[in-house]
Amino acid sequence: MAEQSRVRAHQSSVLKGLALGLALSLAAAAQVPMIGDINLYGLHKVSAEKILAAIKARPGDRLPPSKGDLEDSIEDVPDVVLARVEAVCCEGRDALLFVGIEERGAPHPSLHSPAAGSAVLPPELVSSYHDFLDAVQHAAIQGSAAEDLTAGHSMMSDPQARAFQDRFASFAATHLELLREVVRTGSEPEQRAIAAAVIGYAPHKQEIVDDLQYAVEDDDETVRANAMRSLSAIAVFNSKHPQQAVPIPPTWFVDLLNSVVLSDRVESVRALINLTETPNPGALDLMRQRALPALIEMARWKTLSYALPPFLLVGRIAGVPDEEIHQYWEKGDRETVIQKASVPRRTSRRH
Repeated sequence: MAEQSRVRAHQSSVLKGLALGLALSLAAAAQVPMIGDINLYGLHKVSAEKILAAIKARPGDRLPPSKGDLEDSIEDVPDVVLARVEAVCCEGRDALLFVGIEERGAPHPSLHSPAAGSAVLPPELVSSYHDFLDAVQHAAIQGSAAEDLTAGHSMMSDPQARAFQDRFASFAATHLELLREVVRTGSEPEQRAIAAAVIGYAPHKQEIVDDLQYAVEDDDETVRANAMRSLSAIAVFNSKHPQQAVPIPPTWFVDLLNSVVLSDRVESVRALINLTETPNPGALDLMRQRALPALIEMARWKTLSYALPPFLLVGRIAGVPDEEIHQYWEKGDRETVIQKASVPRRTSRRH
C-alpha cells in the first residue's frame, strides 16, 4: 500500500546511510560542525541529565574534538561500564550525535572470541570491494543509490556499482568454500567483513544462512553489520517468495538491539523490519521479551529519520497495522503506540 511504501522508503533512506558507510569522522574536519540532535541509548537506570553533564555538550555547540575523551568522561559516571559516541553527518550543517552506554548488569550481546585462522581472500576481490564502496558512495552523493533486494542480495541501480556486484555474484558462485572459511576463521577483520558481504551473493541462500548467522556474532562490528545486511536481503526475498523462503531465526538480531554500538542497533532494526514484513509472531514476541525497552528508547530519538524504523517495530509488537502506525507517526503521537506495546500481552500479533 502507499502508506507502507512511504514507511519503507523513509526507513531505507536512513538505514542506507549507515549501511553505505557514510558516517564521518567529523571532528577531524577543517570546519568543525555544530551539534544538531543528541540521541541517547542504553539508559535505564542512569539519567539522561548525568550523561549530558558528562559530555558537556548541547545542541548548537561545536562538535567536541575528541571522541575518546567524551567516552572516558561518560564511563566515569556511576553504573556506566562502557560508552560509545558517534557523530553522523548531517542534517543541514549540523552533525547528529549518538551517545550510547552499557549499564552495569544490563543485557548485552555475546560475541565470538577473535578468529585466528590463515584463510585470506584474493587481492583482486579485496580491491574490487574497495572500489565498489567508492562507487556506492559516489552514487549516494549523486542521488542514484537505489537498491533492490528482491533477489535475496543487494543490486544497485547505479551501473558502476552494479558491475562490481555482478563480479561478487560470480565469485560467490565459484568460491563459496573460501568465503565460508574466511567468514568463520579469517584473522583479519576486514577480510571477514568483505567475505560476509560477498557471500550474500551466493545463488543458493539456504547454503549460507548458517555462515551469516555465525558472522552476526563476530567480535568486529563491521563484520556484524555486513552479515546483517546480507541476511536482511534474504529476509526481503523471503517476503516476496514465501514458497522459497529460507528460515532466518531472529535471535541474533534481537540480542544486538541491546548493543552499545549504533550500527548493531540500526542494522538489527532493518533486518527485523524485513523479517516481520509478513506475520512473524515468534520474532515479535522475542523482541517484546528481550528488547522492548531498547526499541522504545530508539523510537523516542529526537532525530525523526532514525526514530521511525524502531517506532515501526514497536507498533508491530503492539499489534498495530502498519498504516495505522504511520498515521500515529504523522500526527506526532509516538506515545500512544509505545503505551500499546508496553501493555503485557500473551502473544504479539500483527492484524
